[in-house]
Parts: sequence; C-alpha cells; structure tokens
Amino acid sequence: QVQVVESGGGLVQAGGSLRLSCAVSGTTASINPIGWYRQAPGKQRERIATFSSDGSTNYSDSVKGRFTISRDNAKNTMYLQMNSLKPEDTAGYLCDVRVMRSGSWYQYWGRGTQVTVSS
Repeated sequence: QVQVVESGGGLVQAGGSLRLSCAVSGTTASINPIGWYRQAPGKQRERIATFSSDGSTNYSDSVKGRFTISRDNAKNTMYLQMNSLKPEDTAGYLCDVRVMRSGSWYQYWGRGTQVTVSS
C-alpha cells in the first residue's frame, strides 16, 4: 500500500530554517513527485513549490527566493528547504505525489507536517 509521509516540521523562530521531507513507500511503481502545498487555519490550500514536467521548479511569490524544492529519486523522497522563515509561513505542509498504477497516474497526499514560526 502506498504511503506518503511528510516530516521535518516543528517550531522555529523567525529567520530560522527547516528542511521538510516527503517520503514515498509501499510501491515499486513509477513515482512522480509534484510539489509542496501548505494550508493555514481558515485559509485555502496554497501551492508553494512544484516541479514542471521538464524538471524545472516553480515557486509562489510568497516563498520565492527563500524556499527550495528538490528530490532524490533513488530514495523516493522530495524535500523542501525553507530559509528566512516568517510567522506567515506557519501552516501545515503537505506534499503531492503521483504514482503509476495500471497505466494511469494516481494522486497521493500525506497527512502533513506542521510548521510554526514564532516572531
């Protein structure tokens, strides 16, 4: 059974850094990590960092220049390096992964990891 698990969140002071991980297990099928999203209480889910089909990266204006998305295909893991964190970055962070099954891509989400940035 496919499992997607985010980790690396926590409490950090403004200006600090965290590195989030998104690990996929339970399958030998092809995996396509799409990107990272976040959701704060009372707000809509926000797409913040993604990979394009050619492997290039895309960032929302709110995190551009501070966050970096990367992946290790050998480990089936995607990362989000977050620097210069701000209180407004406080949210639950989730990753979007696609897994190939019977010729089609299926979307999987983890349960998220909480990031809290204190001022």
